[in-house]
Amino acid sequence: MNIIDEKRSRKSMIKAIFGSLLAGVAGFFGYKEASGSGIKDNSITRIPPGEGSQDEVPLFSSVVVHDGLVYLAGKGYHEEGDITKHTTEVLDALEAELEKAGSSMDRVLKVNVYLADLNDYSKMNEAYRGRFGENPPVRTTVACYGGIPGESLVEIDCIAALNE
Repeated sequence: MNIIDEKRSRKSMIKAIFGSLLAGVAGFFGYKEASGSGIKDNSITRIPPGEGSQDEVPLFSSVVVHDGLVYLAGKGYHEEGDITKHTTEVLDALEAELEKAGSSMDRVLKVNVYLADLNDYSKMNEAYRGRFGENPPVRTTVACYGGIPGESLVEIDCIAALNE
């Protein structure tokens, strides 16, 4: 090993040691700060769907509340009607679930919309527009090959922040 390579090797080793020390000190102070009174509640509340017998293990939770967020499972409308009726009923159901969980439509952060038919996109948007306030959440909309379970024309799920 020549002198230049030896100096580079020492420099790399000193940098690595210094970086490790710095990370350790930062981690220590970060841990102390995080362990103060500002820690959020890590409990998880799960609400099973109201369908089926209480003896059965549900397939999924209808609502999960964790770390200041509300996760709502997809809601569909399983009665007669056009896409406007289905979208309105689904959004009404989402709103009711959000309120029961301690949130609201204007606290929704993310929405997923699943359409049985992409041709319903414009009419769905007409019923959807304005339901989440003046600052709507981010949204993904997809058309589902093969339709939506339960013969709904639309299914919508969302993630929302709890009310302050």
